[in-house]
Amino acid sequence: MHLKTLTLRGFKSFASATTLELEPGITCVVGPNGSGKSNVVDALSWVMGEQGAKSLRGGKMDDVIFAGTSGRAPLGRAEVALTIDNTDGALPIDYTEVTISRTLFRSGGSEYAINGNSCRLLDIQELLSDSGIGREMHVVVGQGQLDAVLRATPEERRGFIEEAAGVLKHRKRKEKALRKLDAMQGNLARLGDLTAELRRQLGPLGRQAEAARKAQTVQRDLRDAKSRLLADDLAQLTAQLEQESADERSLKQRQAETEAALTEARGMLARLEAATSAESQQVSQAGDTVFALSQTRERLRSLQSLAGERARLLGTSEPAHQGQDPDDLEAQAARSRASEEELATEVAIARETVESAVDVRAEAEAAAQAAERTHAALLRAAADRREGLARLAGQVAARRSRVEAAQSELDRLRDALLEAEQRVEESSRDLSALETEVGGVEGGEEGLDVAHEAAAEVLELAKAEVRHLQEQVTTAQRERSAAAAKVEALELSLDRKDGAGTLLAAHQPGVLGSVAALLGIEAGFEDAVAAALGPVADAVAVAGVDEAVDALRLLRDEDAGRASLVVGSERPADAGAARPDVNLPAGARWATDVVQVVGPASAALLTILRDVVVVDDLARARALVRDQPVVAVTRAGDLLGATRAWGGSAAAPSVLHLQSALDEAKAARDDAAARETDGSAHLERARTERATAQERYDETLARLGEADAARAAAAEQLGSLGAAARAARAEADRHRAALDQAQSRRAEDEMELEALVERMTIAEEEPADDEGSVDDVQAARDEAAAAASAARARETEARLALRTAEERARAVSGRAQALAAAAEQEREARARAAEREELRRQDAARAVLVQQAVAVALESIARSLDRAAADKAAAEEARAAGSEQLVAVRGSVESLTAELRELTDVAHRDEVARAQQLLRLEQLQTRATEELGTDPEVLVEEFGPHQPVPVYDGDVTVRGRKRRAVVERDEEGNPIRYEGDPNLPRGAAAREDALIARTRALHEAGIRPDDPAATAVVVAAAGAEPEEAPAEDEPAEEVPAEDVSGAPKPDRMVPYVREEQEARLAKAERALSRIGAVNPLALEEFAALEERHQFLVDQLADLKKSREDLLQIVDDIDERVQQVFAEAFQDTAAKFLEIFPRLFPGGEGKLTLTEPDNLLATGIEVEARPAGKKVKRLSLLSGGERSLAAVAFLVSIFKARPSPFYIMDEVEAALDDVNLGRLIEIFKELQKDSQLIVITHQKRTMEVADALYGVTMRGDGVTTLISQRMGDREAVTAS
Repeated sequence: MHLKTLTLRGFKSFASATTLELEPGITCVVGPNGSGKSNVVDALSWVMGEQGAKSLRGGKMDDVIFAGTSGRAPLGRAEVALTIDNTDGALPIDYTEVTISRTLFRSGGSEYAINGNSCRLLDIQELLSDSGIGREMHVVVGQGQLDAVLRATPEERRGFIEEAAGVLKHRKRKEKALRKLDAMQGNLARLGDLTAELRRQLGPLGRQAEAARKAQTVQRDLRDAKSRLLADDLAQLTAQLEQESADERSLKQRQAETEAALTEARGMLARLEAATSAESQQVSQAGDTVFALSQTRERLRSLQSLAGERARLLGTSEPAHQGQDPDDLEAQAARSRASEEELATEVAIARETVESAVDVRAEAEAAAQAAERTHAALLRAAADRREGLARLAGQVAARRSRVEAAQSELDRLRDALLEAEQRVEESSRDLSALETEVGGVEGGEEGLDVAHEAAAEVLELAKAEVRHLQEQVTTAQRERSAAAAKVEALELSLDRKDGAGTLLAAHQPGVLGSVAALLGIEAGFEDAVAAALGPVADAVAVAGVDEAVDALRLLRDEDAGRASLVVGSERPADAGAARPDVNLPAGARWATDVVQVVGPASAALLTILRDVVVVDDLARARALVRDQPVVAVTRAGDLLGATRAWGGSAAAPSVLHLQSALDEAKAARDDAAARETDGSAHLERARTERATAQERYDETLARLGEADAARAAAAEQLGSLGAAARAARAEADRHRAALDQAQSRRAEDEMELEALVERMTIAEEEPADDEGSVDDVQAARDEAAAAASAARARETEARLALRTAEERARAVSGRAQALAAAAEQEREARARAAEREELRRQDAARAVLVQQAVAVALESIARSLDRAAADKAAAEEARAAGSEQLVAVRGSVESLTAELRELTDVAHRDEVARAQQLLRLEQLQTRATEELGTDPEVLVEEFGPHQPVPVYDGDVTVRGRKRRAVVERDEEGNPIRYEGDPNLPRGAAAREDALIARTRALHEAGIRPDDPAATAVVVAAAGAEPEEAPAEDEPAEEVPAEDVSGAPKPDRMVPYVREEQEARLAKAERALSRIGAVNPLALEEFAALEERHQFLVDQLADLKKSREDLLQIVDDIDERVQQVFAEAFQDTAAKFLEIFPRLFPGGEGKLTLTEPDNLLATGIEVEARPAGKKVKRLSLLSGGERSLAAVAFLVSIFKARPSPFYIMDEVEAALDDVNLGRLIEIFKELQKDSQLIVITHQKRTMEVADALYGVTMRGDGVTTLISQRMGDREAVTAS
């Protein structure tokens, strides 16, 4: 078996279809970096099922699709096809050539195929696994994977050997099977819970079935008697309602006449009230007019008084304005401005005097200083002449030589300093750059340390979170399974097998569901509500009467048995929930307060419960029933009423109990399922975060090791550069100090040279006799000093004069402006005073005019006031007359209102009575529907008092003077006797005809069957005389009570007698009371439940047996895996002992098991010690040694369990020439049994190849191949 061809289309850089023809032996793929060589390895891994995008050197899987270049558009899919020569049958498939293909679309879809037939990824993996090529892909050694082999955990290294030995597939399948077994355990627990629940229900249900058998014979008579009594009540109540309806019409007519008279009186009253209101409004308006005129008169009088006082005040003149004359103020301002101008002129003159004095003082001081210097020079010249010119000349020559020597030294030191500073700058620059680099490395290492610690902490937290979430998910799964089992068991318990179950299963329109499902009951009150509802608790709710009829027809048509129905209506929920007017004791609650029901059936259910009160115990129930017209139920389920009671110990949970438990179980199941789903989502995210944290941890650890190596190298280089920089800096400091000293010495020499030259010049120019000149110069110096002192005194005096002038000018500054402003203000004040005087005069004139106008207005208002008072008196008289008439009409309205109220009360009482009768009728109709499942009209028609009563058990017939008794026996064989009517003729058919005639005659005559007059009517209708009663000792004759069909057939018909039917009902109720609570469906439910229980028991046993057999198979597989792995490890370890010394001459290496006693879980450790080294840890080896150690481990696996082919990507890149030669020898040995595909840059590796493929990439970014067979050397370009 070997790889034959590899075809790539749109895979990574292979944009065009490219085919590699592969031959047995060694095939080398060569080419420059970045040309796409490793893409060939990626394509082989990808087509064989690799699922990790990072293993394919990508970020996501669609990175393998050609992404496009600047000159070529991206492609929409990538496809790789690998053809394998299977001539030797290594692959378990009936083909000599097998082509595996894989296609990935950019939309995310992928396709797998074997020989063109679509398949699954799992099919490809299992096909290759049988030839030693598993999911771990140990036959593909990509770039960087050698070091990954060494960094792998012991368990991961075990996976390589398991894959090569062909047992990894079985291990993965075993793990998958064990996971399924764990999941099966939850189902087993659920099935066990379900079986236990069914077993618990079998006992009570069996007892209920036995009771149901006994109750069947009694319930027929009870239902018939109850139907006839209820039909009688309905007929009587209907007749009463018809009579009361006639009375109601007469009362309504009287009420309408009274209402008409009252309406007319009220109209008159309204008109009178409107007129009286208008008259009152006129009186009010007249009064308002009088009041308004009075107020106006008072206001005018006040205005008149105010106008007179104002005219008197404004008649007096205002005092004359007092103030300084504005002309005088302006004259003073003019004088102040002239004074300011004079002082400004004085300041300017003083400032010019100061400036002139400063110039004179400066010139005098300069002259004094020049005279002083001249005098000193003359003194030194005289001294120099005394020392001699010859000595000065020698000193000048010597000093000049020293200056020239100092200059030469300075030039030399400057050059040396410049060179030293250049060396310092270069070394400082190199040192600074290196320090920056080292600082970056150290800073990065600190960041790496922090990042590594943070990654470790995040990894631990992620692992803890995964464990915690796994526990939560497991707990939720367990709880969900338990709750689901309980739900299924309870649903089976509630599964109805009678007519009600048929209706619920049929999903007929209008069927609302079971009553138990529609009721929401407060926790703890289930037994009480079940007792209050009685048989209704097992009933089915329908939307209305039509739906009830449809449901009954369905049951009759399908012969599905009987069912109780609760008939809904369009009435509001509170229409039938009017409670009795009862004050409940503490602790008692209305039954309607502990239930919640919505929908059309709510009114019917609340009507049933409206007179029911829930109490704690029977003692409180007894006290309540004695005093109040209610029915009391205890929370334990006992019912007590004035005419009935029911209770005792419960044989089994009620339907409401089961429904409540089912609701709780469903809520628990849904909650657990929600928690499981939520936990699974969180667990998946936590696992992803853990994987990310693990990758981050590994990455930071690797980067930390790289940073340590870089820091060590940088520290060594930093030390050498630091020493060089310090030496250069010390040299520069020495040159700089020497230069400073030389400059100082040269400056001193130059100063001394200048002084000597000046002395010698003066000595040569001046005559020898200089005493007179010295005296003249000294006198000139003294004179110049005196002149300078006088100039300074004059400057001081001028400055004092300037300051005095400036102070005087500031004193008078602004006075002229202030005086001018005061003059302007005075003129404005005088103008305002004149204006005020004119306004006072005008106001006084207006006040006089107002006073005159007010006097005229007062006269007019007095006349208007008199007219308004007269109008007010007239309006008050009219209002008094209207009030008297209004009182009379109001009396009439009140009398009519009282009469109407009395009629209304009578009508209300009658209506209340009718409502009570209607309520009673509705209750009877509801009872007919709920208790009997029959429409009230149908009930009256079929079971009314006009219908004869069939007798099933022991009717007595008298023939002539003899008495016969028809005996019908019950299921226990006990005879049930009913005394017949002696007035009926003989013969069954004749008796039945006579009974029908009698009943019709009684109904037409309006006589009840129990009336004494009924006898004569019966005799007349039958056409016979009454016969005497038979003797008591005459024997009774038994007559069969079944027809040919086997159904019960009445032996004879008797007229309806209420007392007989009441006695019949009481007798049946006593019989049922002795039997106790009966589940009518118990017989069918018990049989179905027993069959279901036996089926589940058998299935549970089969599951347990299958699980045990599967676990035994797993144990056998484990034993086989241990054997195969042990053999493979021994062979691999032996090969490693053989291969390692060949790659590491003189070295030692071996493979060891981490847990030798547990071959199913043990890992594999690799120990490698090259010659001359004492280390065994792989992490301490060099790069080349690590690569060789990894190659030794992989080659040992290859030799121990050969695979048909191997793919290696630059595994020898880190090896030197010697080690490369050793590795090539290994390649040659592997070539004998396997096909090798090697990606390489090494020429020596190319030399041993049987075929070469050159990989190149043009400027368009697309990879192309050139193949070369080493035998014929023909180049063929593959496109």
